[in-house]
Amino acid sequence: MTQRYWVIGGEYSDCAFSRIQPGTERVCGPFQDELKARMEWQRLTFRDNCAATERYTIAIEPRIGGR
Repeated sequence: MTQRYWVIGGEYSDCAFSRIQPGTERVCGPFQDELKARMEWQRLTFRDNCAATERYTIAIEPRIGGR
């Protein structure tokens, strides 16, 4: 099985990013390659209406089966 990538995040309650605002959670994916996940991360992170309290990250799903 190949690795899968997810873009996760949303709007947080403050700039400490300790608690996400309910209802703003976003999960995009899975993406089969890192480049596509990075393109989606970039789109979400740098869009025009992005607030200072929004944050997104790329999560890599662990491989199953050893390879």
